[in-house]
Amino acid sequence: MKKLALMLVATVAAFPAKADFIDTTWSVVGWTGEAWYIDTNSVIGKTQRFYKGEAEGVFYQCSFQGQSATYTTYDTVDEFLANPEFKLFKPAEEALRLSGPQVFVHRITCEGDGNPENRRVLYPFVTTQKRHSAYYIFEGGFFSLYTP
Repeated sequence: MKKLALMLVATVAAFPAKADFIDTTWSVVGWTGEAWYIDTNSVIGKTQRFYKGEAEGVFYQCSFQGQSATYTTYDTVDEFLANPEFKLFKPAEEALRLSGPQVFVHRITCEGDGNPENRRVLYPFVTTQKRHSAYYIFEGGFFSLYTP
């Protein structure tokens, strides 16, 4: 039994997870679409940071107040774009293909430490398999984000 457990650990360690990745500082580098109310130029150049249960930035804040995150994996860009919820991402299709093939759609929530006024949700925050690109739908378009 002990040998089996060691073999399992060795096997898992040999194949690192390539799943969701958000914990870094993301720079907002562009806007695509129709801005309804927001001045997109006031957002471009700003950052959004996630790190071990804390978030601060231009889109979302949660200072260790019960942050959690889940994600859905799309195995291909075509599967992702086939979801009507994400039709606004069609202009990013080429960039998604270069960063894919897998696409991860994150839902990030902040419980607010028991205070309903501090509860927040950031959705959809979209990342790709190569982990350098992210996208965030807002109003009639999306912001593009990058991390080196």
